[in-house]
Amino acid sequence: MLNSDLPVLNDPEGDRLPDGVPAAVDAHVHVFPPDLFSAVWQWFDENAWSIRYRLKTREVFNFLINRGLKHVVALQYAHRPGIAEKLNQYMANECRAFRGKVTGMATVFPGEDDAGKILRRAFDAGLGGVKLHAHVQCFDMGAEEMQPIYEICQAQHKPLIMHVGREPRSPAYRCDPYALCNAGRLEQVLAAYPDLRICVPHLGFDELDDYRRLSATYDNLWLDTAMVLTDYFPLAEAVDLRTYRPDRIMYGSDFPNIPYAWDRELKWLSQTGLSRSTLDRLLWQNAAEFYDFVV
Repeated sequence: MLNSDLPVLNDPEGDRLPDGVPAAVDAHVHVFPPDLFSAVWQWFDENAWSIRYRLKTREVFNFLINRGLKHVVALQYAHRPGIAEKLNQYMANECRAFRGKVTGMATVFPGEDDAGKILRRAFDAGLGGVKLHAHVQCFDMGAEEMQPIYEICQAQHKPLIMHVGREPRSPAYRCDPYALCNAGRLEQVLAAYPDLRICVPHLGFDELDDYRRLSATYDNLWLDTAMVLTDYFPLAEAVDLRTYRPDRIMYGSDFPNIPYAWDRELKWLSQTGLSRSTLDRLLWQNAAEFYDFVV
């Protein structure tokens, strides 16, 4: 549960990838236009934690690339109808300056007018997939309004990143994620759209075991690790990455909207004892395959 009492950790940060991390792609990075970034920071100040890195979009990209990240996947979400088109134009423009280093994701508000046209124009502009956030956008995965999004992404072979894990939950959201989000609902989508590549961030927090089992069963489901491996949120039990399907999990940080050092999760991963081949898969290969870019 999010609340304004969550701490900001003053842990030390490095200026390059940690020892034991030869290469990495960050598959979960947020960027917005300046006015929306400011609104996001204010929301976090009031309802969660104080964000440690208050950077503009190109500063975000430069920060990570200059510290050794091979590639960045940039995510956004439209919190209301009518703004997705401008957000997608902004994302496409910002990413062009980092061609080959940044893959930008489109957004759309489920159910808004011309949702299909909005996505087609975004893909034509070079955006590599779609990001949705059920906690913010309050959509039901099984609703009719979701079908055009699923169908277009599947037909154009574009991945879909959906925050549909129940946590972190907040009373500040206008809907209850527990009423909309669960692994069973996602399984229905996975079965109905077998050629649609879907990533659920945060390992599906807090239904970690359920999402782990789904990722082992369905070839069209991936998970990212953002914020779950950092000993920040209380978990019922520690995450054991050895129990996950190694080709269906990828590193993501949630940068810059984090309350601790940018490399905290990378340090954690460098000390897992995973084999080099498994670590390479988790740190960059799976993301490159899922998002279809070359490292």
